[in-house]
Amino acid sequence: MSKGLKRIAVAAAIALGASAGNASAQSYYYGDDCHNQNRAAGTVLGAIAGGIIGNQFGHGGGRVAATVGGVFLGGMAGGAIAGDMDCDDRRYAFKVYQQGFIGPIGQRYEWRNDAEGDYGYFTPEREYYDGPYLCRDFYIQTWRHNAWHEHNGTACREDDGNWHFR
Repeated sequence: MSKGLKRIAVAAAIALGASAGNASAQSYYYGDDCHNQNRAAGTVLGAIAGGIIGNQFGHGGGRVAATVGGVFLGGMAGGAIAGDMDCDDRRYAFKVYQQGFIGPIGQRYEWRNDAEGDYGYFTPEREYYDGPYLCRDFYIQTWRHNAWHEHNGTACREDDGNWHFR
């Protein structure tokens, strides 16, 4: 493992430890990637992605700072997005996200979990290419626990044919 990747792994482990106290005690399940600590998982995945991106953009002595900054910002974003949607809602929302990734830009797609009373909207806002990958910026609104949660994000269709959040 390279020095840079070791730093990213250590930073991600620190982010996981810091976020574990904020994780929900309620248990959810959806698919193989949904965990009891949804916010913690989102924080770690965001931190890893942010660290990798930061490491690629930093140069010389600034590479460490860019990596740490990427870990921090990616962890914050991943935790915020994952914390607004529990695993029971994901099966409804992700079907709608998939429609939005291939549907018209600007169209609002709605999902609803009547059992929980949660619902939300997914709106693709812009489409572009990042190198060979088709990407879409999107806006998400989720009604959960009697409050609105709103986020912007990006996903790109990668070599495996699936859309991956960035």
